[in-house]
Amino acid sequence: MNYIEYMIRNFSMIMEYTENHFSLVLAAVIISLLLWVPVGVLITRNEKLASMVLNIANTIFCIPSLSLFAVMVTIPALGLGRRSALVALVLYSMMPLGRNVYQGVKVVDKSVIEAARGMGMNSWRILWEIQLPLATPVIFAGFRIAVVMTTGIAAIATYIGERNLGRLIAEGLTRFNIEMIVSGALLIALIAIALDTVLGIIEKQIVPKGLKVRRS
Repeated sequence: MNYIEYMIRNFSMIMEYTENHFSLVLAAVIISLLLWVPVGVLITRNEKLASMVLNIANTIFCIPSLSLFAVMVTIPALGLGRRSALVALVLYSMMPLGRNVYQGVKVVDKSVIEAARGMGMNSWRILWEIQLPLATPVIFAGFRIAVVMTTGIAAIATYIGERNLGRLIAEGLTRFNIEMIVSGALLIALIAIALDTVLGIIEKQIVPKGLKVRRS
């Protein structure tokens, strides 16, 4: 009951933090889609470029989130606040989105591609009409991972000035206030679950059953 009472007493503040958290995640996901999906498609055309880009993505993904946020803050054009948080989150999304687009396109059955070439289709037409549609399940899986991951990592942005749900956890730890910690963690988890559920429903509508990625 203490948790519910805390949320009721601080409803306006929690709503502000929730809106800020959601808007940061939404902005990061949109930018990541616009950036990394084309990059993932582009690197399928050049293996050397693909190796370089994917190695960079893996390296960035291995950097602890707080360290990456701190590095972003040192860049004069970014500084404290949302711009640094957005850049860091977009960089983290490079690995699940870029890699899944690349792998999704590359694993398309070679015999299907050869049949398309035999019908007179050029490489770009094969990409847009055959490879990308067949790669949709793998790409969508990467997208869902990126969304859930971004929702969680966005909480760390509170340490560089973002007023989101991560602030409840950070301040709760400082004050040893269990209600604040649990409220922040619970709301972040609920946002992640809600977004993943919505994306799962969308995936069922747009991805044919025969192409769905099996989840263990």
